[in-house]
Amino acid sequence: MEQLFVIKIGGNVIDDEKNLSAFLATFAAVQGKKILIHGGGKIATKIGDKLGIESKYINGRRITDAETIDLVTMVYGGLVNKKVVAQLQAIQCNAIGLTGADANIIPAIKRPVTKEGIDFGFVGDINTKELGISNLELMVNNGLTPIIAPLTHDGKGQMLNTNADTIASSIAVALSPVYDVRLIYCFEKKGVLENVDDDSSAIRLITKGIYQQLKTGNKLFDGILPKIDNAFAAIDSGVKEVLIGHADDLLQNVTEQTTGTLIKGS
Repeated sequence: MEQLFVIKIGGNVIDDEKNLSAFLATFAAVQGKKILIHGGGKIATKIGDKLGIESKYINGRRITDAETIDLVTMVYGGLVNKKVVAQLQAIQCNAIGLTGADANIIPAIKRPVTKEGIDFGFVGDINTKELGISNLELMVNNGLTPIIAPLTHDGKGQMLNTNADTIASSIAVALSPVYDVRLIYCFEKKGVLENVDDDSSAIRLITKGIYQQLKTGNKLFDGILPKIDNAFAAIDSGVKEVLIGHADDLLQNVTEQTTGTLIKGS
């Protein structure tokens, strides 16, 4: 099968114009089929403050009320997404900006109120089997590079706010029967680190066996564990491999000689 790179970039790059421009130049240079999913960063919060829309969080997660879903739709699906697309077009990458509503690529359901009574508002949960993958295939196979904002829809006219990591994983899983998918999470560290304060301590390869050894030896900091668990969940659902690495190392991390942390089933 042909290779496809599903690449997720976080808010730390989106928030910095210089870092974003450098990353997009690197992304444009990646050969072959590719999809980019971007986070929202702090831009929605800054614009919300100007508009008098207060940001509310529970356990670090944004509460997406009626005002906030309008705000993030404007910012993530409009301002951020179209700036990324425009910059890519300027460097000859034929990008197309999308939300989950476009071509029905990511239908979702509104997250139910939790047992503890927490209502996250207009937040979408994805059923991977319902993704509009044939339309994504159509774009990718015709030379377009989809740039996807962290927004989904409920099929009844309502936009929903959805975690970009989750969108990236869901798309990678859904496309894995068609392509050899490498899912790449770009963030501010060189990979999964044995010592969180030492970028040179990146672990080059993690299999399920190695992961158990690292956890038993308490060699991983708690914050990285959900990312690794999500990576293995994607692999168990058909994704060939997952790479966690620094945004600056993307060109290296689409090769076989990766410099980040490559996660494989065995």
